[in-house]
Amino acid sequence: MRLIKVIGKAGSFLHRHTVFKNADACIGCGKCIKTCHNGVFFKLDKTVSANEANPKISFRIERLLPLAFIASAVTGIGLHIAGHGTIHSVWHNWGVAHISASFLWLLSAAVHIKRHILWYKTFASKRFTDKLWINIPLSLLFLIVTITGIILITHINGANSALGLFHYKLGILLLLLSLIHVFYRK
Repeated sequence: MRLIKVIGKAGSFLHRHTVFKNADACIGCGKCIKTCHNGVFFKLDKTVSANEANPKISFRIERLLPLAFIASAVTGIGLHIAGHGTIHSVWHNWGVAHISASFLWLLSAAVHIKRHILWYKTFASKRFTDKLWINIPLSLLFLIVTITGIILITHINGANSALGLFHYKLGILLLLLSLIHVFYRK
């Protein structure tokens, strides 16, 4: 009997995920559910359609995550630097670039979080292991940075606001925690 690999690894160099290599060969043993500590695999029920459970769609969007992450970090730092005495149009261009990159990061991060939604739902019942310690502060900080960013877009005009500086500092902390998360998951 020839052994067919049903599950395998996919993802970027530093951030790997378990995915179905050959879903047609699945016999329903549940090994993927038991071995995935991130809660990516789950049994389908009547409330989940086949399209929602298809990892290929969200995985393609999630490949954008590291690129959007880098673009958001670079444009955020550029925006902060441009806010200190440069021409307003330069600062504005950095702002537009940062908003665009951050929106892409928000979209890809939302897909990433959705892929791991079972982990969030079952967090209270899990042991607090060394791999789990970073996820909760990272998630909360991501939420705070997103909210402060939306407030900056909708209510603040111009450079050098107190909220903008707070958002920038939180963004740097988010950058560091995200890098720890990526390297820790390897």
